[in-house]
Amino acid sequence: MKNLKYIDKFLFFISVLFFIIGLIMIFSSSNIAAFMRYDANPYYFLIKQSINLLVGFAFFLIIIQFNTKTYSALSWIGLLATIGALLFVYFYGTLTNKARSWIYLGFFMFQPSELAKVVLIVWFSAFYELKRKNLNKLFTNLFPLGVAALIAAFIILQPDFGTAGIVIILSFLIYLLIPIKNSIKFKVALISALVIIMMLMGYYIFNTSSFARQISRLNFAYPCSQEKFYTTGNQVCNSYIAFNNGSLTGKGLGNSTQKYLYLAESHTDFIFAIIVEEFGFIGAILIILLYIILFYKIISIGNKSTSSRGAIICYGVAIYIFLHISINLLGIMGWLPLTGIPLPFLSYGGTFTLCLIIALSMVQRVAIESKMKKIGIS
Repeated sequence: MKNLKYIDKFLFFISVLFFIIGLIMIFSSSNIAAFMRYDANPYYFLIKQSINLLVGFAFFLIIIQFNTKTYSALSWIGLLATIGALLFVYFYGTLTNKARSWIYLGFFMFQPSELAKVVLIVWFSAFYELKRKNLNKLFTNLFPLGVAALIAAFIILQPDFGTAGIVIILSFLIYLLIPIKNSIKFKVALISALVIIMMLMGYYIFNTSSFARQISRLNFAYPCSQEKFYTTGNQVCNSYIAFNNGSLTGKGLGNSTQKYLYLAESHTDFIFAIIVEEFGFIGAILIILLYIILFYKIISIGNKSTSSRGAIICYGVAIYIFLHISINLLGIMGWLPLTGIPLPFLSYGGTFTLCLIIALSMVQRVAIESKMKKIGIS
């Protein structure tokens, strides 16, 4: 564990602080549901998330020992394994909330689409470093985005439009960071837009009812109205009530009323609404400020990276976290469809928590390599 002394201490502190806040809020928001809805111990979700974090910490200790070149070498294997897992899910996956997104492993529900995001970040960093001399060729630009589109198509078939959207946006934003001629980027953007439109049209034609169900989740206008409150607008409306209850300083830790089964996913998708209800607008602002500090630190590590590979990993992880935050918060406020996207560090979730820790571990490895090179250690 010699590399531990070279990690970025501040990033590690912020990450640990976030996960501790997450554990506190997961217990606060889930203890009633665990007992009344799932007939389990009130500590059920707290214990499970604690185990997820312990497993994640073990992954962290392993991942920081390996050079990012190793990540690149293994990225193709990871990509093919992810595609294989997504195919397996399509045919044999466990159906949950009308989506076939999970592989039941007996002791753990594994979601390959979550892993796909992290694998794509690493694979993109490896691909663009390998092909850096051919970046002005159209096929070289289209190929990685085509791979991302294929993965997104498999995820749409589950159906999971939220995760598919993150895969597409994440991949395209990473692509925009690569130093390529604007004329090439314009052609790629145009082709990408046409492909996405064709994917959505194809899904609509062959899965009209499912597509209509996804559209019905848009609650921009009046989610608390009489016709929407008991259907598509119920969760968003109860989220509004939580925001209103929180006011400026909140009702206090553990004093949320919306967690009493009014918000069915209070410990996952809607945990921010519980945070606002218990800690108010001030608590919400503090969480947002912590996220901003986290982004600054990750991007700073990317800027100091001694390789394009490391920089892309850091920028990709920052984008990955940012997209999750944006889609989750805009969803619970009714500005985007509810997609089941968890809030980083704070929401309960096994696969996502492990993937988030893996992503942060890779950023830490980039920081380690930069520090080691600076002091002359190979």
